[in-house]
Amino acid sequence: MSESGSVISIHLADVKAGPVHAVDSVEAVAGAGLRGDRTFEPGAPPEQHLTLIESEELERLAAQDGIELAPGGSRRQLTTRGVRLNPLVGRRFLVGDVECRGIELCEPCSDLQKMTGQPGLMRALVHRAGLNAEIISGGAISVGGAIRPID
Repeated sequence: MSESGSVISIHLADVKAGPVHAVDSVEAVAGAGLRGDRTFEPGAPPEQHLTLIESEELERLAAQDGIELAPGGSRRQLTTRGVRLNPLVGRRFLVGDVECRGIELCEPCSDLQKMTGQPGLMRALVHRAGLNAEIISGGAISVGGAIRPID
């Protein structure tokens, strides 16, 4: 994998524990998150704006741990390919034309394990469950959009 990659799917949920649904594009709003998602809130803490996960980690999870999660099954909003997310903590990057900043690793939680019904999921995804990011400048994020560091 390289420092740049792309968005391969976008998943939103209307309410916190509700089902996710795939969309082809979404409006990213600076300081608020993805319009139409459960976490969208003007003035929301930066780490709640955007979540991303690598498709390669979902594939590894299936191959090494026998746990199958479809994109969206991770409850992360964006599923990526070709870009390492952990090194983006503390860095600015673009998703299409949307400027973001990596805040912290998006570690798995007991809620995710309960919602998926997959015992061992939390342990298997430690430090591999994606990235929480701040949306600095808004715009459209679309499936196929490039992801690349800018600093």
